Amino acid sequence: MAETIKIAGADGFEFSAYHEPSFTPRKGGVIVIQEIFGIDQHVRADVDRWAKMGYEAIAPSMFDRRDPGFIALHDEAGMKAGVAHLMATPMEQALGDIAACAAFLRTRGSKVCVVGYCYGGSLAWLAAAKVEGLAAASSYYGSMVQANAALPLKCPAIVHLGRTDGHIPADEVAAAVAQHHPKVPVYIYEGAGHGFNNESPERYNAEAADLARHRTLELFDKA
Repeated sequence: MAETIKIAGADGFEFSAYHEPSFTPRKGGVIVIQEIFGIDQHVRADVDRWAKMGYEAIAPSMFDRRDPGFIALHDEAGMKAGVAHLMATPMEQALGDIAACAAFLRTRGSKVCVVGYCYGGSLAWLAAAKVEGLAAASSYYGSMVQANAALPLKCPAIVHLGRTDGHIPADEVAAAVAQHHPKVPVYIYEGAGHGFNNESPERYNAEAADLARHRTLELFDKA
């Protein structure tokens, strides 16, 4: 049964996290990293999906230090609030909270993987480079991947991008990753835009979301 728990970060602050045990025999743990809108229904649905696929899943609330329990709508006001929280959240703090989630999951079983979307997609890539002990990372449409493509990775990773994403130049990101990590797959989904895994009607692309999830599951299962 899903629940909200508390986890202590490296600085001692206890942030909330949406947690769900695996529905089937446990394969490992997955950290699900949010978009800028907080732990909304879309993040909770993703946690539920991973639990059904055999992974104990946890989604840390990345902005709790500024606004505990923050959730925003996908509108102009929500975007503005989410971006403000992102800009005010130090990257090392965010990565420290991911590391704390990984430590929590490791006490409960074997491998720990990470998947993230938008803001979380950037953090998933950075976590693959900077957080110890992760088994695999899947980054969805993270805007910081291109600028950080040269970072050495500590675990296997894959990247998912939408061809019609107006925020991220898919081919340029793919080229940057290929230059430094030629064995890291970068998947570009034709007809899919930014946020294609998010089930909001204006962004969701079921075909791309299903294929990206299948590829991510395959990566995690092999890790």
